Amino acid sequence: YFKILALNFMKKGNNQNLKSEANKQKAERPKPKAAVLADNTAEVPTANSKLPPEQMEVHHHPQLEHKHKPWKEYLLEGLMIFIAVMMGFVAENIRESIDNSEHAKQLIVQLVNDLKADTTQLGYIDKEETKIVKYNDTLFSLLQQPVTKADTRRIQKLVANSHSMWPFHPSTGATTAIKNELHLKQFSNSEIVSYFSRYERNIELLHTDQDINLQYQRLYLDPFLTQHFTPANMVAAFDSHSMPTGQMRDLSQHDLDQLAADMVLIRIISKDMLRDNREVRNDAVNLLKYVKEHYHLED
Repeated sequence: YFKILALNFMKKGNNQNLKSEANKQKAERPKPKAAVLADNTAEVPTANSKLPPEQMEVHHHPQLEHKHKPWKEYLLEGLMIFIAVMMGFVAENIRESIDNSEHAKQLIVQLVNDLKADTTQLGYIDKEETKIVKYNDTLFSLLQQPVTKADTRRIQKLVANSHSMWPFHPSTGATTAIKNELHLKQFSNSEIVSYFSRYERNIELLHTDQDINLQYQRLYLDPFLTQHFTPANMVAAFDSHSMPTGQMRDLSQHDLDQLAADMVLIRIISKDMLRDNREVRNDAVNLLKYVKEHYHLED
C-alpha cells in the first residue's frame, strides 16, 4: 500500500514539473505583433488612471563621460598660456620703451636749446662785465690823485659805469624736467646728473657774487652819487649819449679816499663775478658737448 502511494505521489510531482517547464518555454517564445500591440494597448493608462510608483516614468540626466587628457596636453596648454602672457608683457615693455625714448629725446633737444641760449647770454655778460672791471680799475687809479687835481668829469662817468651789473638768468626748463625723469634709463645710465650738479653749483656761486656786488653798490656808490653829484650831472653820467660837466657838491679829500677804499671791495667782487661767470659758461659748454656726444645729436 505504501509503495502504491509513493508511486502516485512521484507521478503527480513529475506531471507538475512538466507543466511548469512547458509554461516557461511558452512564456519565452516571442509573441506575434498583433499580440504585442494588443498587450501595449491594454496597458496604456487613461486620463483618470494612476500608475503605481514603481511604474512611473523617471527622467535621468545622461551621464557624460569625461576622459582624462594626457599630461602632455596639459603641459602644452600651460606653455601656450605662458607664452601669450610673456608676449603681452614684452609688447607692453617695447611700447613703453619707445614712448620713453621719444620723451627723452624731446627733453634732450630742449636741453640743447637751453644750453645754447645760456652760453650766448653768458658770452654777452662776460663782454660787459669785462668792461665794468676796466671801469673799476680806471676809477680806482683816478681816486689816488689829490682832490685839487682830480678829473671829476671822468670820475663822475666812471662811477656811473661802475654802478652796473649784468645778472645771469639760466634757462632751467629742460634741466628741471630731466631731473624729474631720472628714472628713465636714457638718463639714469648717463653722467648727466654730475654735469647738472657742477653747473648748478657754479650758478649758485655766481648769484652769490651778484648779491654781494649789488649790496656794495647800495652801500658805497649810491651815497657818493647822492651826496656829491648834482642832479644834472647824475642824469648825464648814466646817459650813454651824454657827458657830465664835472661839477661836484661838497667834495673833499676824505670823500675821495673813502670812495677809493670802497672801490677795493667793489673791484674784488667784480673780478669774482667775471671769473665765476666764465666758469659757468665753461660748464654749459661742457654739458652741451657731453649731451651731443652721448645722445648722438648733430648740430
